Amino acid sequence: MFAVTGITGNVGGVVATQLLAGGQPVRAVVRDAGRAEAWAKRGCEIAVADIGDSSRLAAAFKGAEGVFVLIPPVFDPSPGFAEAQATAAALKSALQSARPGKVVYLSTIGAQARQTNLLSQHTLIEAALGDLPLPITFLRPGWFMENSAWDVAPARDNGVIPSFLQPLDKPVPMVATADIGRVAAELLQGSWSGGSGSGHRVVELEGPHRVTPNEIAATFARLLGRPVKAEPVPRETWISLFQSQGMKNPEPRARMVDGFNEGWIEFQGGEAGSQKGTVELETVLAGLIEKQG
Repeated sequence: MFAVTGITGNVGGVVATQLLAGGQPVRAVVRDAGRAEAWAKRGCEIAVADIGDSSRLAAAFKGAEGVFVLIPPVFDPSPGFAEAQATAAALKSALQSARPGKVVYLSTIGAQARQTNLLSQHTLIEAALGDLPLPITFLRPGWFMENSAWDVAPARDNGVIPSFLQPLDKPVPMVATADIGRVAAELLQGSWSGGSGSGHRVVELEGPHRVTPNEIAATFARLLGRPVKAEPVPRETWISLFQSQGMKNPEPRARMVDGFNEGWIEFQGGEAGSQKGTVELETVLAGLIEKQG
């Protein structure tokens, strides 16, 4: 039995689909049983647990050969990352109690960065789980290609994509959620030993090649059949812009983008040390355009 959190999202859904295709039994760990009906029809066992409820999580993870952990994203965290601290404590307690055979935790590129930014939430959780005497893989993917979902409407309607990633010709490590889910499912079904006695390791993942904002615009132009260009959003406007969108603590988000732009959010092993996926940017953007009509 493999327990999969985040199964109703892109990555978790791919993980579960891959496992089911391989004939593996899957336990869908969801916050709302009503959202898991489709997975129940596909033969999944359903366990209801919130990521912050350690006792329910422990029950959901109990007896699992492997557990895939995907935490809900917090884009506007409290100062000090209180949400991530609470999640780390709940996850650690649940895994200590359940003691599954192995764990794949979906982390992020740059989890090792010392500069505080939005991705530091994963840094905190990795540190907490790193104490556990369990085989754990921290899967660190690059920037999600699916983040370009926000670009579909402006590209289609105005021919302009506002870009926080800058400069526009700087290649960024990006990856498709289909590749992330596939690799996570492969990891769950494998075995490993790592740098510590309990078998902790890091797997860093990006797409077939790095992508520039200009390439994103050019790909949209090709798919939409109209001119599309990327335009940088001035750095001095970011904080006020994020606040106008309702964010109370926008600094971590701004610092995350700074990290990509300045190069200190990078894979621990650099581009040469990362595993490469197979899904191309054009495939992802075509799917996003189709989905949004």
